[in-house]
Amino acid sequence: MTLIVAALVLPSLFWDKGAETANLLDRARISHIDTPASIADSWKRVAGITVDVVDLKQLIHLTTPSVRFDPQEASATRAAWVNSNGWRFLRDPDARFYYEAPGASAPLAAAEAFTYGVWAVIHTNEAGLQPLGGMLAFLKQLDSEYLPALANIGFIDDGSPQSGEFMNLLVRRNLLFKIVKQPDPKLDLTVALGSPDYPRFEAGNPSLLAEKVRSHLTDEKRLLRIYGSEEVIGRLFGDGNHARLYLINYESARASIEGIRVRVLGDYSKQQITGYELPDARLLDVSTGAGATEFTIPELRTFAVITLSQRK
Repeated sequence: MTLIVAALVLPSLFWDKGAETANLLDRARISHIDTPASIADSWKRVAGITVDVVDLKQLIHLTTPSVRFDPQEASATRAAWVNSNGWRFLRDPDARFYYEAPGASAPLAAAEAFTYGVWAVIHTNEAGLQPLGGMLAFLKQLDSEYLPALANIGFIDDGSPQSGEFMNLLVRRNLLFKIVKQPDPKLDLTVALGSPDYPRFEAGNPSLLAEKVRSHLTDEKRLLRIYGSEEVIGRLFGDGNHARLYLINYESARASIEGIRVRVLGDYSKQQITGYELPDARLLDVSTGAGATEFTIPELRTFAVITLSQRK
């Protein structure tokens, strides 16, 4: 049920402005940048800044993480579409990625890249520098002890755009999967577009396919369930005795999310939350037993880490 991933990797700022803007980086507490080759030498002469050269043509350009609402729907019932890159990272974890993330989307991009352990640079504007610097400082102080990613669904990826959309919906529904080449008997479920359960003629309706996966897996076997928000996506790591849950609020550029309930499969008697911009964050209404741990998070801004362990 585990998926081996690379060690934790910090994203970095891609900055294409000249060394005369060093004071902006200093105020944002950013001490490392990636730059185009054309300006790298000037930056290497700036004290307190380390520089790597990046060729954007060699990077995969990503969607800016965000939430989009259908303007045709009434505000009380409108459904959110989460722009997440998680499926891209799972499909190609060793690739190198580029975000265009202005303003408040910059720290969200950093949290997303960190959660999936990928190499990524983030290009932002002046409005995004201080939020990005704050998020990078937060990520640096997190526990870096290695834990494998958890999944109990195997997805046989044929590389097609339709399979990509299918995986995108699984990520958005918090159905934790890993990509496999053939069925793995250690997993609870194997999914493949074109199989009898997931016929290719239904590829135009990935929401239907994702609901089929949920039904076939059953809610009782889901490793992670999040109640009260469609804009929060999680990723779970663990080794049996310890677990670490990353939660990303994709609506953070607009608002915090309040009062979400989380269920993690497994009995964990010790729980702790570390929230970005929420130093006094705590979990409420914690319950354990019957093979699961549940708790309420009063407020989630951009990103939070919940550490869980079995008391010895």
